[in-house]
Amino acid sequence: MRPFGVYVHVPFCASRCGYCDFNTYTATELGGGGAQAQYAETVAGEIRQARASFGADASIAQTVFFGGGTPTLLPAVDLVRILDVVRDTFGLAPDAEVTTEANPESVDPKSLQTLRNGGFNRISFGMQSARPHVLAVLDRQHTPGRAAEAVVLAHDAGFEHVNVDLIYGTPGESDDDWRASLDAAIATGVDHVSAYSLIVEDGTRLATRIGRGELSAPDDDVAADRYVAADDMLSKAGFRWYEVSNWARDDAARSRHNLLYWTNADWWGAGPGAHSHLDGVRWWNVKHPTTYAARLAAGESPAQGRETLSASERRMEDVMLALRLRDGVPLDLVGDQVNALRDEGLLTIEAGRAVLTLPGRLLADAVIRRLT
Repeated sequence: MRPFGVYVHVPFCASRCGYCDFNTYTATELGGGGAQAQYAETVAGEIRQARASFGADASIAQTVFFGGGTPTLLPAVDLVRILDVVRDTFGLAPDAEVTTEANPESVDPKSLQTLRNGGFNRISFGMQSARPHVLAVLDRQHTPGRAAEAVVLAHDAGFEHVNVDLIYGTPGESDDDWRASLDAAIATGVDHVSAYSLIVEDGTRLATRIGRGELSAPDDDVAADRYVAADDMLSKAGFRWYEVSNWARDDAARSRHNLLYWTNADWWGAGPGAHSHLDGVRWWNVKHPTTYAARLAAGESPAQGRETLSASERRMEDVMLALRLRDGVPLDLVGDQVNALRDEGLLTIEAGRAVLTLPGRLLADAVIRRLT
């Protein structure tokens, strides 16, 4: 059986960050069943519909991931209700990883304890930076110390694994700012850190500000230096990279749900705009919560489009995704450039697999193009 997980998209945010182009909404009342108050039952309807479509061939969920948006804007009891529906329909493996994303200001001891008692065992906080002026450019609402406080509360509630997300390359961020953010993340005692280079997406408030000359555009060379600093500091603190943007203290701390994506396994994505993948077939839901809710209320599928990958497309994706992992990609999947890339110091060959070096990680997209 192929590994199988469930993704639940919660599209609500208290405010929209200037760099974000995710499918999110700040209004609590969207009409037509798309409001936050009805969301738990609405998305539960899709999960039940999904299970029925499998017939007798459904796999038990090994991972469940609540992403957004800000899932913890919903009452914790609603998140537990949705998880209960996954458990009652698909079933959960005894050792299932159950994760929710959260903003530091959107949790408190009571909500975290409710989540933990309800079956959540992993939580990922959007820390982004430890510097107030960097958070301000990103339009983040929490204060610098709040992320560390939230991690303590999560540990106190009994969460087994805690991650913090960081962003580097924000306009106005200095090398010292970035090192301070890494120091702060490490000091929280989390067992997983994700660090992403800031991407300026068209149509975002950040892109508009840069276009007007209010802010400088991110610099690729600066981003590379920040990545090297992250790998150095996290490695010295006992973390080990296992995906280009992710470091974990040990194998148990790795995000098993994200590994489903990176290994081209199977998952069902529930919620507005959510994407799914089953054995080479991909589909995605309508994006607006009101349209999504209306389709489910009418007994219709919320899916908007689908595609079936060809054998060559699947091979290309297998290479692209696997090469980002510390485990690398089997040599029989890659092209004849592998030896040249090794000689250039961008790859190593380990146990019949091509693995990116640190310089290779900095040029991962270019390496992937040459191998495919």
